[in-house]
Amino acid sequence: IAWRFLNLPDIDALLDSAKTRIQIRLYVPPDGQSVFRLPEYSDGKGVDTVIRFAITLPDIEKARFHSQEECQDRRDKKMGFNYNWEFDRTKELWEKVNRKKAIGTPCQSFLFHSTLDNIEWSGAETIEGVVDNGIEVELGPGLYDVMVNDWQLKPEVRGTREWRIGSMEQYSDKNYDIGPYCADTDTFDWNIDDANYLI
Repeated sequence: IAWRFLNLPDIDALLDSAKTRIQIRLYVPPDGQSVFRLPEYSDGKGVDTVIRFAITLPDIEKARFHSQEECQDRRDKKMGFNYNWEFDRTKELWEKVNRKKAIGTPCQSFLFHSTLDNIEWSGAETIEGVVDNGIEVELGPGLYDVMVNDWQLKPEVRGTREWRIGSMEQYSDKNYDIGPYCADTDTFDWNIDDANYLI
């Protein structure tokens, strides 16, 4: 899974109030299955989502290979960005920290690689948002493209010192019950590579 914001405002002051679009790509391998919970606002208010699928499954491994190749080339040429985000425990907000070196690497997920630009998609189906806590859609093998057209940006939610799961001392303890954050113990183990494009 990978996602990106589209039509973000150029003016920073509008980043907590504008309406934008979110494009999500989901790839379910030929021998897999998936349940996708459609995006919704934190207050439970639904938002319309448009979903479609690739009529013919493209060469995903080719896209993955070329994407990694281009990303490595960018790293070698130090074509990164010179900032990162850190959580300020005093202000309890995320802050942008500028660096002298371009340590970040502007690589995008292979699911958005240009080799997938000419995909023939199915007709788009609109799934209307509901007030209920999320709509779950079962997805069989294939490549899916999901568009949320009117996503309302809001000011960052202020948290507490323990609001991040990674800040909990017991997080790395397999026997610790971290409640709603990971109710299914079968999903405790995960591969960091699954998230390297999402962070």
